[in-house]
Amino acid sequence: MTIVPEKIEWLSTAGAARRLGITPRTLYRFINEGDLPAYRFGRVIRLQSGDIEAYILQCKISPGSLDHLYPEVGEAAK
Repeated sequence: MTIVPEKIEWLSTAGAARRLGITPRTLYRFINEGDLPAYRFGRVIRLQSGDIEAYILQCKISPGSLDHLYPEVGEAAK
C-alpha cells in the first residue's frame, strides 16, 4: 500500500514575505532565528504555506497583553 502525501503548497521567500506583510530581510531573520521553518532546494529557499498560516496564528495578540505599552494609564488609575 502506497501512502500519498497531501499536496504541499510552496511559497517563495518573496511570496511568504508578502503574505506576512514583512520585508524579505525580516523573513530571512525569522528563518535564521528558527521562528519559521524553511527548506532549501538547491539554491532556492521555499516555505510551506501551512507553516506560514500556523505562524500567523501563533503571533495572535491576546487582549490585555499590551499593557506595558501604556504605563501612564495604569499609573493614573492608582
